[in-house]
Amino acid sequence: MIHLLIVGLGNPGKKYELNRHNIGFIILDEYVKSKGESWKENKKYYESVINGDSYKVHFVKPLEYMNLSGKAVQTFAQMYKIPATNILVLQDEVDLPFGKIKNKIGGGTAGHNGLKDIVEKIGSSDFHRLRFGVGKPEKGQMEVADYVLQNFTEEERKEFDALLSESTKKIDEWLKNALNNLKKGSAA
Repeated sequence: MIHLLIVGLGNPGKKYELNRHNIGFIILDEYVKSKGESWKENKKYYESVINGDSYKVHFVKPLEYMNLSGKAVQTFAQMYKIPATNILVLQDEVDLPFGKIKNKIGGGTAGHNGLKDIVEKIGSSDFHRLRFGVGKPEKGQMEVADYVLQNFTEEERKEFDALLSESTKKIDEWLKNALNNLKKGSAA
């Protein structure tokens, strides 16, 4: 059985629900809903699973704060022997303008504390990332840490449907590629 892990980053609780920092949760909620699935709550995370013939895709929203996201990722990686290359992390990205969505494999964390904790806990930065641009404040306007904890504006939220649809397509592409690569690897 092949296991894949898709993790949405965010902070738990109503207070943070529409924060820029929570775009990973927002995207993952939409994706799980679009597949007709629902969430099961554990003390440390929400989980949803899609079962295929020879694979399971685990969707996880850690219930720790963003800076401690690595614990849940480590738990799943160890429990199901999931290598970093079979993990996709959905994250906010201040170095991209609002609405720009990019895939990335490995590399640095660019100061993102959720990513730093994942790298530290699983001992690798070779996981995939779906980076969702949230923009950043004008220089001197406010600290980035304060900016990402603000809610999306009404104007930004009007664009969510199209952006969430695009994110769903990118997750589907990642899953298709990951499963194809794993099948090729097992056939070798």
